[in-house]
Amino acid sequence: MAKVTYVENDGTEHTIEVQNGMSLMEAAVKQGIPGIDGDCGGACACATCMVYVPDEWQGKLAGIETMEESMLDFCERREDNSRL
Repeated sequence: MAKVTYVENDGTEHTIEVQNGMSLMEAAVKQGIPGIDGDCGGACACATCMVYVPDEWQGKLAGIETMEESMLDFCERREDNSRL
């Protein structure tokens, strides 16, 4: 398991353990992390799970696929390190 810290817009932190293979969105929803709704259930169709990934973790992620890129284009607060 990995420990993941979710940080709300106001700086409130929530650290939880996430099972290997579980998406960060799914873990956040199951733990009731505020601000991550996952309305589409992980189908990459709503962008309510958009997060900012720190630079030191960027190289550990798979590249952005076309569907994710398209959904990120709809996020009003998208940054270079935004991911779904």
